[in-house]
Amino acid sequence: MLAYLEGEILKKTAKGIIILTNDIGYFIHTSQSTLGRLEGQKTAQLFLHHQVKEDASDLYGFEKYEDLEFFNQLISINGVGPKVALDMLNTNSDELRKAIINEDEAFICHMKGIGKKTAQRVILELKEKIKDFSNNLGEYVNVSETKHEEAIEALTRLGYQRKAVLSALKEMPKTLNTSEEIITHFLKTA
Repeated sequence: MLAYLEGEILKKTAKGIIILTNDIGYFIHTSQSTLGRLEGQKTAQLFLHHQVKEDASDLYGFEKYEDLEFFNQLISINGVGPKVALDMLNTNSDELRKAIINEDEAFICHMKGIGKKTAQRVILELKEKIKDFSNNLGEYVNVSETKHEEAIEALTRLGYQRKAVLSALKEMPKTLNTSEEIITHFLKTA
């Protein structure tokens, strides 16, 4: 089973790239975002998912190992195959993780090949797994925090770290509703 490939990019198509390694050309399915990042490059290094079926042997490539792991989590869900998972990863993977954590079913339903039931399954099966990943990064916010994005952005522009602002936001009284109230409270208590 192939797990990693490095070589010269021979051809780019709408669905992937052909990489030449040791005189053998491999077609690797990639997301549009990966294709965009490979624009102008002559070589590529990709972590692979090798899908073998009775009538096909397909390779799916990712620049980062974390994206491969996320892809594997997505395809473990009933109703999400490799091509649908790859389409899902055309969205910023951090945005997709936020949508799962925040149970944003509408965001997930807008993706090609995803209906309401599949979106619910994705959220149900991945929310806890993604939460563990996101806690390590400290970058994800809850739904209640996203409505205060204006205040968060203003405080980060003032020089405060986003992680510190998000942490403080969790401690703030729930009665604070406007951005001005949040900023004032933060500045008084910081």
